[in-house]
Amino acid sequence: MKNILSIDLNRWLQRKQETVVLFDSIAAASDIAFMLNGEWDGSNGVVMPKCDEVAVNTAANLVGAAWCYQSATEAVLIRFNVDELLRRYQIGDRYFINANLRCTDLSNCCLSNINLSSAKLNLVNFSGTNLSQADLTAADLREANLSNSNLSQTQLVRANFAKANLFQANLRGANLSRACFSDANLNEADLRGANLSQADLRGANLNGALL
Repeated sequence: MKNILSIDLNRWLQRKQETVVLFDSIAAASDIAFMLNGEWDGSNGVVMPKCDEVAVNTAANLVGAAWCYQSATEAVLIRFNVDELLRRYQIGDRYFINANLRCTDLSNCCLSNINLSSAKLNLVNFSGTNLSQADLTAADLREANLSNSNLSQTQLVRANFAKANLFQANLRGANLSRACFSDANLNEADLRGANLSQADLRGANLNGALL
């Protein structure tokens, strides 16, 4: 009995010493987990048996990554340029939560399945871009250009589309619950099968929209 209690206590103490650090890309997390003998969680997190900040900073600099502790309140991603986003997307990264991409041009890109939840996307040009099955939960898309974009099956819960241009956008099957479309242009948008529960459509242009 005493041995069992001792083993359980050791395991508890070991877990208490573990630290989870988050990186700004899945590829970086995987590489750094290997470099520092950590446990990669399959996404952008690494469980470290003991966090040595000097070692983490060195490894992060080697792969050009930013990082923070899991409990940190600061956004992991501060600012992205288009080339960096597309490069990481092409090598398999999909995790760009909190990314700041405001005022950038991402027109006619393929970004399906990307995770841009809580991202700053106001004034971004997404015209003609494929964002199908993406996660844009709580994203800021105020005054963004999403004309002719593909947003089918996309998670858009609590997203802010105030004054955004969604002319002829494909929103079929999208989850738009509690999203804000105040003064947005939804002229000829395809909203068939979309979840509009508690969505704010005040002042929105729905002329020719398919509902």
